[in-house]
Amino acid sequence: MVKIYVVYNYGQYNHLIHRTLRDLGVETKLIPNTTPVEELKDVDGLVLGGGPSLDRTGNCELYVKELDIPILGVCLGHQLIAKVFGGEVGKGKAGGYAEVKIKVVEDDEIFEGIPKEFKAWASHMDEVKKLPKDFKLLAKSEICEIEAMRHKSKPIYGVQWHPEVYHTEYGVDFYRNFVKICKR
Repeated sequence: MVKIYVVYNYGQYNHLIHRTLRDLGVETKLIPNTTPVEELKDVDGLVLGGGPSLDRTGNCELYVKELDIPILGVCLGHQLIAKVFGGEVGKGKAGGYAEVKIKVVEDDEIFEGIPKEFKAWASHMDEVKKLPKDFKLLAKSEICEIEAMRHKSKPIYGVQWHPEVYHTEYGVDFYRNFVKICKR
């Protein structure tokens, strides 16, 4: 059984990520972001959950730098990944949670079986403003140029929206695809 842990960054949807993975038959735990890197050496994948501030992400930078496993950053996790790899994060044009239409601009296994356009639930209080050098753009929207990204050679992904919430179309499919990536 594939083992994927969810890093709790104090976000309101972190428990939903954990539940979605559990419902997909994944061995999963919701772990504090202060968990030592050494305790994560046997996991197959990691989801960096959302939260209120890049200042409260504990050991997440270490996880991204030191673990050689698939990593998915959601909202704040997406922004943290961008920052670690030299991208820029800043205030978005539209704050608060709202529906946004995501447009997939590059095919990738994380979007397998998902249409090129779908509705998602997202916050754009903060967002990735500049793509890190070693990343490629996967999706955008009318209010955010970098809704999804992927490292060019590693299975490290970031998404601005919340695939785990009911309002996001194809969210379970998105997590199912991440589970497949973690099984390799």
